[in-house]
Amino acid sequence: MTNGHHFDKTESVSESLDNRRPSPVTSILAMPKKHFPPPGRKPRSDAQRNRERILEVAKEAFTRSGANTSLDDIAKHVGVGPGTLYRHFPTREELLQAVYRSELEKLAAAERKFAQIMSPIEALRTWLLLFVDAIETKQIIAPALQTLIGDPKKVFAASYAQIHQAIHALVERAIESGDIRKDLEPFDLVRALIGVSNVASSPDWQQSAKRLVDILITGSRPTK
Repeated sequence: MTNGHHFDKTESVSESLDNRRPSPVTSILAMPKKHFPPPGRKPRSDAQRNRERILEVAKEAFTRSGANTSLDDIAKHVGVGPGTLYRHFPTREELLQAVYRSELEKLAAAERKFAQIMSPIEALRTWLLLFVDAIETKQIIAPALQTLIGDPKKVFAASYAQIHQAIHALVERAIESGDIRKDLEPFDLVRALIGVSNVASSPDWQQSAKRLVDILITGSRPTK
């Protein structure tokens, strides 16, 4: 029997018994009903927020302490139980892969966002600075994945396509605006930054790479 039919029947019986005041049952049934999620299930948005927060904290932990940092400690810093972390990422390998892919997805999204709010040349410069941070994440994660799964190239293959697409779009817009030479090969900018990270021997290589970004931008401008 539906709530509507139950309400009509109760109201009819109440009126026949006492026309002077509403039945308590009728009053309760007339109250707006609150909708609660099924017991034991959180709204999907909560699960998504937990996942995003786990990835954020995991990246910070891996950067600070290395890829072997305690997963239980990551869960603690997120503010969830270990079971929540393992439901999203059953193994360390899956968490490492997800952290790296998340960084690449942020880079792809940043390219689209910067194109809307920045000039072409500033969008290119800002994106290259973000790319330096992504290199750092890969340097931490790649050796760990190699230990866990042997060859991590398959993990990174799809991500490379995102990087190619983003840097090509950024450079093409900068060329169209006249800020960058037409003969510039977009991926050369990325290769230069990766090269600095590969040969760097000091822990502050990121600062060197970020200084290189400005050198690359200046060197890529059209000659007058």
